[in-house]
Amino acid sequence: MISGKMKPLVENNSVIRVMFEEGKRLAAIYGAENVYDFSLGNPNVPAPPEVEKAILDTLKEEESTFVHGYMSNAGYEDVRETIARSLNSRFGTKFSQKNILMTVGAASGLNVILKTILNPGDEVIVFAPYFVEYGNYVCSYDGQLTVISPNTADFQPNLEEFAEKITERTKAVIINTPNNPTGVVYSHETLTRLAGIMRQKTKELGTEMVLISDEPYRELAYGGVEVPFVTKYYHNAVVGYSYSKSLSVPGERIGYVVIPDEVDDSAALIGAATIANRVIGCVNAPSLVQKVIKYCIEHEVTVDLETYEKNRNLIYGALTEYGFTCAKPDGAFYLFVKSPVENEKEFCEVAKKHHVLVVPGSSFACPGYVRLAYCVSYEQIERSLPAFKKIAEEYGLCK
Repeated sequence: MISGKMKPLVENNSVIRVMFEEGKRLAAIYGAENVYDFSLGNPNVPAPPEVEKAILDTLKEEESTFVHGYMSNAGYEDVRETIARSLNSRFGTKFSQKNILMTVGAASGLNVILKTILNPGDEVIVFAPYFVEYGNYVCSYDGQLTVISPNTADFQPNLEEFAEKITERTKAVIINTPNNPTGVVYSHETLTRLAGIMRQKTKELGTEMVLISDEPYRELAYGGVEVPFVTKYYHNAVVGYSYSKSLSVPGERIGYVVIPDEVDDSAALIGAATIANRVIGCVNAPSLVQKVIKYCIEHEVTVDLETYEKNRNLIYGALTEYGFTCAKPDGAFYLFVKSPVENEKEFCEVAKKHHVLVVPGSSFACPGYVRLAYCVSYEQIERSLPAFKKIAEEYGLCK
């Protein structure tokens, strides 16, 4: 009954979700306070109170038929204009509302872009480690995923291999910074080199390539680290953004796509993307939450980053003290830890015996590592540290 495309997706259901369900099973046996689930990137910081205020004010002040009705497939014009002005103020861009397309989160935004640009057999390049759903999105539009092997020295993209793997069929390159699963922010130098390679290869091959920047974690950067805005580096760059993490509203599914005027044939691309937003089944982004976003931008509302930074400092400091190796994340809320044994799935099973749940790096095309999502309570991290120390001792890491 089910399609050939769906069968492998069913058989290889997300390891992250499987671990999350395992966490619930263990919690029922041992008690939630004795299970340390670091599997799912679900924000634990509450949405700012302004989100609730904006919801209630909008419902009170606007007509029901307006708040809950249809609008342009691209979203409310005033919301898009507010986003454009905010981006212009922050990054020195020159966007207007026509460059902004409201989407049902960043995942929907990426699907809109891929639906708009891909022909069957077109190649999309990703850099390992990468968010596994990218492959599913590309497959949905009959594209081919090309994976660049990881640069485990610092988890900046492996640009030497990237230059070698671009072909005349390469249509898009997806980057994600701050990165899931490493928390690494791609540097100015990295983006400059990456854009230079894309320009050179475009000229050599006589093709067009789109740089797609997936940015759900853009606002989650610590210690004054700058997250470069990619449209400043490459003319054919588009951005997919989500408010799931910056406002702690992942269940509301709200985001946007930026298509700058500098993109080749931008007017046609914008028009096609707006139609793609409809035909993939989204029709338009959620109406009420669009108005909430406008209010939050105007009042400069974001989540409390101090909570995530405090969590990062605790878990990174403790694990490195116990002898684990990991890159200190500059953003997002993930820690990518080197497994003490080659088969990181074996390590995950050992950790599970201590009621610690982590995700194997092979789920991100980077075996030999595991991902911890530290978007949990500070108290959970504190409670988990004796378990992590016992795991380290079991592998002879503690001195």
